[in-house]
Amino acid sequence: MQAQPHSVRDRVLVVDDDSVLCDLLADFLGPEGFEVEAVGDGIRGVERALSGDHAIVVLDVMLPGLNGFDALRRIRASSGIPILMLTARGDEFDRVVGLEIGADDYLPKPFNPRELAARIRAILRRTSDTASRWPGAAPADRLAVGDVHMDVNARVVRRNGETIGLTGVEFGLLEILLRSAGSVVSREVLSKDVLGRRLTHYDRSLDMHISNLRKKLGHKTGGTERIKTIRGVGYVYAIVTETP
Repeated sequence: MQAQPHSVRDRVLVVDDDSVLCDLLADFLGPEGFEVEAVGDGIRGVERALSGDHAIVVLDVMLPGLNGFDALRRIRASSGIPILMLTARGDEFDRVVGLEIGADDYLPKPFNPRELAARIRAILRRTSDTASRWPGAAPADRLAVGDVHMDVNARVVRRNGETIGLTGVEFGLLEILLRSAGSVVSREVLSKDVLGRRLTHYDRSLDMHISNLRKKLGHKTGGTERIKTIRGVGYVYAIVTETP
């Protein structure tokens, strides 16, 4: 029986100059239902990432020619495709920089291929339908809180009519916060429902993504802090009832 062709949603682009690792990932992810394309340099990686042929990019920080951070910047200039960065183990600076630039997640090397597959599935799952996985969510496919409007189905966010480019993680976080506007959403819930994993003490990913959201949307709305941190608990998106 002839194998069915893979859809774009099943295609993973791996940008890494370690050919042995690329072959390993292709061998492991193939039986998991993914089709892997591997390229060994940043310039080619950017080109292929912008082609529209893949659902997600696995991007190494250390690349010849154009490094992973510069490749990430070029991709993010024109595409919101989910990107998982591969970083050196113990190098928190690389992880923070990657998240600040717009990576959806990171995984330190060396890693277990099963962990990578789990991260890929989590990222793809949260870019599809956050509402169906959020038990407290209203069924509305259009959300509006203050100056921010979200079209869930089209995955478009506008503030005062201006389109705001968000990564998949940022979109998922904002959707849950908007659906729960005025109420605190715990960090544990956000990590589980959006990042796809349990919150750990030293993982700063969630905080970095919230920080990026604040920068993109503006720290205040109507003179009120837009996304307020409730220390030791979580975050709450402000409901502004009066125009200053």
